[in-house]
Amino acid sequence: MLKQTLFEATHAGADVIRQFFNGTFEVSNKEGVNNLVTEADHAADRIIMETIRRSFPDHYLLTEESGELIMDSSYKWIIDPIDGTVNFANGIPICAVSIGLEHNGTIIMGAVYNPLMNEFFFAERGSGATLNDKQIGVGQKTELIKSCIVTGFPYTYIDTPNGPLQIFEKLIRKGVPVRRLGSAAIDLCWVAAGRFDGFYEHKLNAWDSAAGFLIVEEAGGKVTDFSGNPYSPYQPQLLATNGLIHDELLKAVNGEWM
Repeated sequence: MLKQTLFEATHAGADVIRQFFNGTFEVSNKEGVNNLVTEADHAADRIIMETIRRSFPDHYLLTEESGELIMDSSYKWIIDPIDGTVNFANGIPICAVSIGLEHNGTIIMGAVYNPLMNEFFFAERGSGATLNDKQIGVGQKTELIKSCIVTGFPYTYIDTPNGPLQIFEKLIRKGVPVRRLGSAAIDLCWVAAGRFDGFYEHKLNAWDSAAGFLIVEEAGGKVTDFSGNPYSPYQPQLLATNGLIHDELLKAVNGEWM
């Protein structure tokens, strides 16, 4: 029932993305420049929450757009109705619904669905990760210099010492290809699928990563914070790799890689 509801809620949100994409909709701004929220974000948020609550009215919900619906439950649904809103608002088809399901403090399932590219990523703890029902696994690059990396830039504290711009510059100057897609959920899934070898970001919220980080782990990858500690979606820093370049990329984000 949990998995079925997760799939139903993810598809319901994706239907909203399809409905509004490249159409006319209201756009407003949250804290920071170009930190957008659209009419579609709110519509997807509503339908996802309604879908989950029909089956599990007593479950805790945490969503980017509605905040927390606190309930006395061991289950928490962590929802980003559209991850990659700036892409979505500009007609760039790199955006997705992202929903993670937590039980007693542990993420047990995650789904990330980009309906515009027809890519549905899913993972259940202990059961591996899939893309459109086919098993996926991380890449096999063993050297950072030969890897393809993806990152994102936060809307705040971008100029902090050894911050996002400095690390990006160092990697680029070394010749490491670094991409920026604009959707952390998709970044994580593409690491899981072996398209990228690593992903790092300085400031994420739980709804950005709750589903994607489990998908990476279940695909055989490694996810930590910038200190190398086990990852929690409730702290801001994330480093996800194929596992083979993890130590090298960890040194790079800490300014220690030569």
